[in-house]
Amino acid sequence: MATLLHRLGLGAVRHKALVMVAWLVAVIALGAGAATLSGTMVNSFSIPGQESTKALDLMEERFGAASAGATAQVVMEAPGTGKITDQAGAAQVAAVVAKLQKLPGVVAASNPLDPKAPTVSQDQRAAYSTVTYGVQASEITVEEREALTAVVDESRSANLVVEARGEATQESGADIGGAGEILGVVVALVVLAITYGSLVLAGMNLLTALAGVAIGALAITTLSGFTELQSTTPILAVMLGLAVGIDYALFIVTRFRQELRRGLPVPEAVALAVGTAGSAVVTAGLTVVIALAGLSVAGIPFLTEMGLAAAATIVFAVLVAITLVPAFLGAIGMRALPKKERGGVQKQKDRGFYRGWAHMVTHQRVLSLIVAVAALAVIAIPFFSMQTTLIQRAAEGSTQEKADAIISERFGPGFAGPLLVLVDGSGSPAYAATVRERIAGLQDVAFVAEPQVNPAQNAALITIIPGSGPEDQATLDLVHAIRDDVADGPDAQVYVTGQTAVSIDVSEKLDQALPIYLILVVGLAFVLLVLVFRSLLVPVVGVVGFLLTIGAALGATTAVFQWGWLSDLVNAQTTGPLLSLAPIIIVGILFGLAMDYQVFLVSRMHEAHAHGARPMDAVVTGFKQAAPVVVAAATIMFSVFAGFVPEGNDTIKPIAFALAIGILFDAIVVRMVIVPAAIALLGKSAWWLPRWLSWLPVVDVEGAALERHAPEQPRDVEEPAHAA
Repeated sequence: MATLLHRLGLGAVRHKALVMVAWLVAVIALGAGAATLSGTMVNSFSIPGQESTKALDLMEERFGAASAGATAQVVMEAPGTGKITDQAGAAQVAAVVAKLQKLPGVVAASNPLDPKAPTVSQDQRAAYSTVTYGVQASEITVEEREALTAVVDESRSANLVVEARGEATQESGADIGGAGEILGVVVALVVLAITYGSLVLAGMNLLTALAGVAIGALAITTLSGFTELQSTTPILAVMLGLAVGIDYALFIVTRFRQELRRGLPVPEAVALAVGTAGSAVVTAGLTVVIALAGLSVAGIPFLTEMGLAAAATIVFAVLVAITLVPAFLGAIGMRALPKKERGGVQKQKDRGFYRGWAHMVTHQRVLSLIVAVAALAVIAIPFFSMQTTLIQRAAEGSTQEKADAIISERFGPGFAGPLLVLVDGSGSPAYAATVRERIAGLQDVAFVAEPQVNPAQNAALITIIPGSGPEDQATLDLVHAIRDDVADGPDAQVYVTGQTAVSIDVSEKLDQALPIYLILVVGLAFVLLVLVFRSLLVPVVGVVGFLLTIGAALGATTAVFQWGWLSDLVNAQTTGPLLSLAPIIIVGILFGLAMDYQVFLVSRMHEAHAHGARPMDAVVTGFKQAAPVVVAAATIMFSVFAGFVPEGNDTIKPIAFALAIGILFDAIVVRMVIVPAAIALLGKSAWWLPRWLSWLPVVDVEGAALERHAPEQPRDVEEPAHAA
């Protein structure tokens, strides 16, 4: 691979104009495709084959599209001690309902004061109208949502409180490019400028990363016109692609500058940088791609699509790093170095801070290990109380939150998440009454409506109001109790569905998949590290460090977004259970990034040990060579991920926070303290490999085969080279 990449880098330099134009054409072409072929992205989650999802499909077939269409509840409350049912209140409710029925896209708006089906609280202080659309929430247009909001706003008065809630009120998309994201990119640019000492190189690094991200995001947007994609998919891809794109270019540019200082001509310096650092970049990218593509093991389509879309963006980032970056470096040439360093072979001063840090950690290795492990273990404690859900909480102060509060106070918490029981089959009209009677006898049932039979007389729908909220354990137990205790009847099958049941099914599926996926990525990490370092104990250190990173990242995220600690600091508009898909996505992404730092840092130590350095000296030498780039790369990734936290949407915010804090823990605590301390403690045994494993192939992630043919490097040149 190193030889192939060397040739690729040399070709990119010789044909730099062609390479740049080719990438520009790709961006323009995909931009045109995104503008003309893109479709609407969805903001709902379901799993084909689950009971709740199957029931929704049957409902649409038996009762028509409106039965499975998106709904909103317009909640009306009389202020003070007034009643919604008195003459004045009833007139106002009727006026609001009349407006709702005329809204674009609305197929029905119920009258809460209808004697046949009233939806009025027991104290007669509040009522709600169910507004039904003929399409799913993702297909409701911006104009239709704005029309609903306008009616709600104009209906408020001193004599009537009006608020709206429900899936039809939620935006289906998410924005990219807010102030926080821009600030993260600016911080990354500053870090690059400080690292390089050159604004031109920093700008080039950022430009190439943006090119890769643009291609990935535009490709996803174009693909949305041909298949249903989640609205969070492009955000996740942009966030991850931007971070790794900047870092991968950083690794190659750093190595290129090192080769220039050795006195190599520009074309050969670029080619050698791509052959060596590029080998590590490809290995690192492949690791992240495998981790993201591995999300498909959960068997959940929307999670698979997120993983594959993000993996494709990583592929573009790697391709940009090994083709477009060398083309730009060929154009920049010797200007990549300060003027005073362009005269030939240069020597660089020893990095005293990193040498001192390594000396302290290795000589106080037992204390360093105990303190670092204990700190991460304490931060990980909240992880054991982590809860997950698919039900998105309303932002504080929003009309949805106010409507939820009225519903919970006046009607009861169960009205916020009703359950639907579908009795399907030719015997359903007769059996539905028996089903209703059995459900009414279960615990935590506040109300069971009369069965609604479809015109074809082959299905009946029963609405159930739990006594608890949609996120309470009692509601989950009720769903399982209905499925376990209410059996199918003669020519009638019983299904439990509704938004709450769908959330429960998906959350349970994800919770079951997480341990399997964690075992998969940990096993992959161990095998990869054994191949790279030809050692058993070093991979054990790396895997344990990765588990500590995951535990601390999820623990901190649980404390902030579920418990509410320091929630104002991250502008968390809601607190409560985490989104169900967040943990498995966090594990997948952090695995790939953690392995990047592990391979780069330890490979430098292994190289020094292979050249004859004593175990302790090898750790110090490798650390002071690799640590500066690890710190720079981690700072950039932290900045990019953190940029999506302050103004990110409620779905992506906890994921971005976990990735940012996870990178911080992994790079600073695990790779800079735990790993060097543990390897120093292991001594020579750290590099031991049983003889029966000697047949394993050698994975040359640093392009050592190329370096053997490169000019001899002065021993006092110690600039960090590249990362994996």
